[in-house]
Amino acid sequence: MEFEPFPRKFYAPSAEIVAPQLLGHWLIRQTPLGPCGGPIVETEAYLSNDPACHGSVGRTPRNQSMWGPPGHGYVYLIYGYHYCFNAVCRPAGFAEAVLIRAIEPIFGEDFMRTQRPIAELRNLTNGPAKTCSAMGIDRALDAVDLCSNNSPVFIAQNPKVKRFREDRGPIITSVRIGITKAAELPLRFYLSESAFVSKRSRPFSR
Repeated sequence: MEFEPFPRKFYAPSAEIVAPQLLGHWLIRQTPLGPCGGPIVETEAYLSNDPACHGSVGRTPRNQSMWGPPGHGYVYLIYGYHYCFNAVCRPAGFAEAVLIRAIEPIFGEDFMRTQRPIAELRNLTNGPAKTCSAMGIDRALDAVDLCSNNSPVFIAQNPKVKRFREDRGPIITSVRIGITKAAELPLRFYLSESAFVSKRSRPFSR
């Protein structure tokens, strides 16, 4: 199967714009057994003026890739054990990214189950750390180019994304979860009928 990544200009807008646009498109990891991954069903945006964003402390060795250029991955370690994968947005010099919180595992399930042996399929990738564990994504893939299908990890366009969103929708906007700073901002987006969403929340209303 041929995968077509997004061009770099797709990631040039704010993460707040890109985050919902990624829903239904494919996160792909190249493995010795072939590609693994699947459609993205939950995202969160982290913005340059956002106290919860890793870039809010300034440029550091840990967050260097978050400062651009856009269309690259930002992988970080949490709790000393788990990894999270992000798509970097906005031109170089701004620190913004979209956290990929959950996918549906439709490519390479056998590989993902060897990486993360679990009994129930929905628990394979229904969270950001679970997704990275199942797909073998770690800090070594920080700064990976998301715009090349020769990269070990990239995001590919789903030609049937409209149908997928209709089947799994509607798209829900909610506050972010699992953080304490700026937790009230409506920057989390998910497909309400996907079984792989990490947590359902009340839709945000102004």
